[in-house]
Amino acid sequence: MLQQNRIEVENGMSPGNGDSLAVRLNTTIRIRWLAVAGQVAAVLFVHFVMSFDMLLMPCLLVIAMSAWLNLFLRFRYPGNVRWRGRAVMGLLAYDILQLASLLYLTGGIQNPFSILLVVPVIVSAATQRARYTVPLFILAISATTLLVFFHQPLPWFEPGGIILPLEIRAGIWVAIASTMAFTAVYMFRVADESRKLADALSATELVLQREQHISNLDGLAAAAAHELGTPLATISLVAKELLRETAEGTSLREDAELLHSQADRCREILRKISTLSSQEDANIASLSIEVLLEEVASPYRQGEITLDIELEGESPLPVTRRNAAVLYGLGNLLENAVDFAASWVAFTARWDERTVAISIRDDGKGFAPAILERIGEPFVSHRSAADVTSGGGLGLGLFIAKTLLERSGATLVFRNQPVKGGAEVEVAWNRADFERSLPKIGP
Repeated sequence: MLQQNRIEVENGMSPGNGDSLAVRLNTTIRIRWLAVAGQVAAVLFVHFVMSFDMLLMPCLLVIAMSAWLNLFLRFRYPGNVRWRGRAVMGLLAYDILQLASLLYLTGGIQNPFSILLVVPVIVSAATQRARYTVPLFILAISATTLLVFFHQPLPWFEPGGIILPLEIRAGIWVAIASTMAFTAVYMFRVADESRKLADALSATELVLQREQHISNLDGLAAAAAHELGTPLATISLVAKELLRETAEGTSLREDAELLHSQADRCREILRKISTLSSQEDANIASLSIEVLLEEVASPYRQGEITLDIELEGESPLPVTRRNAAVLYGLGNLLENAVDFAASWVAFTARWDERTVAISIRDDGKGFAPAILERIGEPFVSHRSAADVTSGGGLGLGLFIAKTLLERSGATLVFRNQPVKGGAEVEVAWNRADFERSLPKIGP
C-alpha cells in the first residue's frame, strides 16, 4: 500500500494533502458524468426528436468510452484522492480528444457545441501551473484547426447534412481560439493571485501565532515559578536543619551553608519571575510614540547606515498599547529601508489631535514605477530590476508587515520622495484608534 501511494504521488496523485493545485477526483468524476449525460441527451434529441440523419452508434460509442473511464477511475482510486500536474493534464487531454472525436462525427467546428473545447483549457488554467496548461492549449487549438477541414457533415434537414463556407468556419475558429486564450490567461492570473494570497495569509497567521506565543511566555514562567516554590521551600528547610545539626568548621557545615544560600537565591529568582506579569503591565505594556520608535529602531543602529529619529508634534505624546503586530510591521519596513539606503534613514513620527503618522524615508534609489503599483502584494520580490542581484527583498515579509499594520487600523502609503529621491513609506492611524485600549496602570 505504501509503495502504491509513493507511485501515485510521483505521477501527480495525492491521497489528500490540501494542495491548492490539486483537484479532487470525486469532483472531476461528477463533472464528467454531467458531461456524459449532456452529450447523450443532445445526440438522442437530434436523432429521435429532430429526426436528423447522423452517425448515432459511433457517437454513443465515443460517449460510452467516457462513461467507462469514469467507472474505472471510481473503482480504481479512493474518492478523496487529489490529482495534480501530469495526472490532471492527461485527464483533461483525454477530454479534449473525446470531445473532438464527437464533434468530428457531428459536423466539426460547425457544431454549436464546439465552443466546449475551451472548457478543459480553462479548468487547467484555474487549477494547474502554466507548464501543464500550455500543452493543453496547443492540443485544443490543433484539434479545433483539424475540425475546420476534417469532419462529417453537420446533421441537417436535407439529406447529407450541411457544409458552411470556409470563411464562416474560419471565423468560428478565430472566435474559439480567442475565447480560449483570453479566458485561460484571465483565469490563470486570478487563480494564481488567489493562491499566492492564501499562502501569504497563512504565513501571516504563523507570524501572529509566534508573536502570541512569545507574549504568553511570561505567564508560563510565573506558573512554573509557583509550581517550583513548594519543593524549593522543602530544600531550604532541610538545609536549615543540617545547619543546626552540624558543627562549625566541618566540610558538611560548609556544604549545608552553600545549599541554604543557593536555595535563598533560587527563591529570590522565582519571586522575580512570579511578578513578571505585573511588572510588564506597569512598565512596558504601554508605549509612548518616542519609546515605540526607539524600540523598533534599536536593532538597526549598529550598521553603517545613519538612522535618525525625529518627533514632530506637541505634548502630550501619543501613547499606545504594546502590540507585537505593530512592532513587527514597523520593524520590517525599517529593515527594508536600511537594506536599500545609501547612507541614511529618517524614522519620523508626526501627530496632532486627530492623527498619528510614522514615516520611513531613505536615500536609496526608490521604488521602480512598475513595482510601486504592486507594493504590498505577496511575492513582489524587489524594488527594481537592478536590485535583483543585491539580495534585498520586498516579498512576503512586506506583505505580512502591511497586513499586520492594516489590522491595527493603519493605512499605508508607498511613494518616492519628489525632491531628494529615495523611497518613503507612511503609516497613519486615527489618534483615537492608536490610543485605544490602553492598559490600566496603578490602582
